[in-house]
Amino acid sequence: MAQTDPDLTRPAAQAPLPLPLPLPLPADDPAIPPSRMALLFMVMLVTAAGNTAMQSVMPSIGTALKVADVWISLAYSWSALLWVVCAPFWARRSDQRGRKAMMALGLCGFIASFVLCGAALWAGLSGWLTAFWTLVLFAAARSLYGGFGSAAPPAVQAYVASRTPRAQRTQALSLIASSFGLGTVIGPALAPLMVVPFLGLGLTGPFLAFAAIGAIALALLRLRLPDDEPRFAARGEAAPYASASGAPPDPGADPGETDEPPPCAADTEPPRLTWRDPRLRPWVFAGLVGGHAQAMVQGIAGFLVLDRLSLRDTPDAGAGPIGLVLMSGAIATLLAQWGLIPRFDLGPRAATLWGIAAAAIGTMILAVAGDLHLIALGYAIASLGFGLFRPGTTAGTSLAVTRAEQGQASGIVASLAGASYIYAPALGVWLYGHSDWLGFGLIVALCAVVLVHGWLRLQSDRDLTRS
Repeated sequence: MAQTDPDLTRPAAQAPLPLPLPLPLPADDPAIPPSRMALLFMVMLVTAAGNTAMQSVMPSIGTALKVADVWISLAYSWSALLWVVCAPFWARRSDQRGRKAMMALGLCGFIASFVLCGAALWAGLSGWLTAFWTLVLFAAARSLYGGFGSAAPPAVQAYVASRTPRAQRTQALSLIASSFGLGTVIGPALAPLMVVPFLGLGLTGPFLAFAAIGAIALALLRLRLPDDEPRFAARGEAAPYASASGAPPDPGADPGETDEPPPCAADTEPPRLTWRDPRLRPWVFAGLVGGHAQAMVQGIAGFLVLDRLSLRDTPDAGAGPIGLVLMSGAIATLLAQWGLIPRFDLGPRAATLWGIAAAAIGTMILAVAGDLHLIALGYAIASLGFGLFRPGTTAGTSLAVTRAEQGQASGIVASLAGASYIYAPALGVWLYGHSDWLGFGLIVALCAVVLVHGWLRLQSDRDLTRS
């Protein structure tokens, strides 16, 4: 018979401000053994690294195919839309079918998507397909990730939450969140090494390499992770779209937690929460507008490197510099989330305002950058700003509602994060293609709107964190 955890007899504490600092779990009687936690860490790491590796080579592939930059950005839109729709569905499905099954499904979607994307792009680069059909097949294959790959992240989060007592839950979920951030550093670093002439793979090498790594992760997951036998009740929640850097799961939300019965009847549920709720509206507006600015910066970055370094005629040489720029941004994002937020104890409003201001400054540096060093610096500053902004709006949304509404609030945050990537990257690239100042000017304007709105409308940190 399972022993009663002492944490279940304690009064429920107020959910702390979510901080993505990966602290180690206590060594004595950990809720999840380290070997099992390593498997969960690996699932998130592989998917994040694969997606950022893909982003670092796609501008060069588009140039080699001689298609307009905007069409490369639009190829991601369908996948992002599917993520917004499917992630909440798979989150609920994991409560019925088990977390391990949904993790395996997500990895299968990731592997199939990367294999088919790589095959479609290889056929196009080899002259077997026209550029039009190459992009159509790429978008169709990419939809497998948005539709089925979205099953893994919420299942991993729910697996950890349902097996971790209250005292260790924030640390455990923060560790899982850090795996996604670490993957955004590793992906761009490895992508140039995977661009190899073997079998004519070239720029499609990272797709097949990460598909193979995903297959290894799937095999280890199937063999080493036990079937679901949750010790603590928790419900799956939607996860942010994988392209969005710096949107960690909310470890303080305790999604659907049933460690202690609510004061009302057990059969009642909180009213359906929508983004139009007056408590959420200011945070939703800030998250949506700022999210579009972030998506535009990420969409433009790779093409900016090719243009400013005069690499359009040699696209194969662009993967390395683009990877370095994306890696600098990922490291800056981790610095914001692992260092600045906990070091300065930033609340949601402060993190949002300081972050969006830093993002605007970084964008202005990008607009005038003419060499790799300045491009990397500008992108790093912008990424650091968005690395503060994203957790700020996530925490503000969480703290604006009651404990019983945390799951619904997390779903709204996840949908907003995915919605930012449906058309914003393509819009940013299209404007940038017509005028550098038009593209970057819109991004700075969006940041300014969020800054003014946040200064006037966002609730103070003292009021948000009050018991």
